[in-house]
Amino acid sequence: MTLVKFVTTLVITSILAHHVDAQSPKRARDWGIQIGVLKTGALNSITDVNGISIGHTTIKKGDSVNTGVTVIVPHQGNIFQQKVPAAVYIGNGFGKLAGSTQINELGNIETPIVLTNTLSVPAAMNGLISYTLAQAGNEKISSVNAVVGETNDGFLNDIRSRHVTEQDVLSAIQNATTNNIMEGAVGAGTGTVCFGFKGGIGTASRKLPASLGGYTIGVMVQSNFGGVLTIDGVAVGEHLQKFSFSNELLNNVDGSCMIIVATDAPLDHRNLMRLAKRAMLGLGRTGGIASNGSGDYVIAFSTAVQNWVLHQTINEPKPILNLPNDATSPLFMAAIEATEEAIINSLLTATDTKGFRGNKVSALPIQQLMPLFIKEKK
Repeated sequence: MTLVKFVTTLVITSILAHHVDAQSPKRARDWGIQIGVLKTGALNSITDVNGISIGHTTIKKGDSVNTGVTVIVPHQGNIFQQKVPAAVYIGNGFGKLAGSTQINELGNIETPIVLTNTLSVPAAMNGLISYTLAQAGNEKISSVNAVVGETNDGFLNDIRSRHVTEQDVLSAIQNATTNNIMEGAVGAGTGTVCFGFKGGIGTASRKLPASLGGYTIGVMVQSNFGGVLTIDGVAVGEHLQKFSFSNELLNNVDGSCMIIVATDAPLDHRNLMRLAKRAMLGLGRTGGIASNGSGDYVIAFSTAVQNWVLHQTINEPKPILNLPNDATSPLFMAAIEATEEAIINSLLTATDTKGFRGNKVSALPIQQLMPLFIKEKK
């Protein structure tokens, strides 16, 4: 990447961050839409899970280029040396999730997770590999399982030109934050489309009461799929008469959804797989149908420090903490609710976008829909 291009990308990201903060786009709860029954975390974000940080690089050039990178960093240490327990569940496998087989074989993740567009997976892997090799303590490693997920943003983005670079990934990691994160048409969600409306990045969390363990579940999504939109049980897509297969323009429901589920609960690979499966129920509650051409994947991981997998090990059994099966149901419920809300937040925080070849996608007209959510007082 040239210096000019690097500076331009950082400036675009900085300006967009300032713009989003200034505008404070409303999320579901800001509109009075309370999804689920469990309480949220302090930020209602995946970053409510202690130690997790999120970074974006947003790439916009004229109307034709709408793409980017979003990075999820599981903890602030050297992830290769201190791997986190993880699992990948495949809702529908029409996708290019790099690194998934090793995650499910060994039960852990050893790099940050990168989300981007379909044809930029190799560039994102290069960025993750460069980042990992350069970290202190990794001087002798010769294998890196870079974890990269994707959705296809080709309707709004000139995807064949492959504008995402290795440096974009490094920039996203560098600017990752544990605080409030940007949502909507940013990072890997810049060019996505969901239920025929502008999709994007969305997040939500749930905090269990102390009586149920006090654990936190955080979810982040990259929404880019179709179906019949439902918000908190309200048939929004049907009301607007805008849903998959309703007419020729909306006949294509393919796209994909990447779902990242994080928790501080001490779960092993097996129960993380069970947790990941529940996130697909959250997608279903929004009206998603996991169509033939939609790559719908869930990556679930635990940040419980006691269960980190050290790269330098001794050949002796290592005790781990593992929540009993009977204690997992509240976590399952939390993952379903947080996934549903994260997807809805990705829609509500997105903006109208004009893209490649003059294609246009409008944001969800939430103000028009508010009367549907007004409930009579008892």
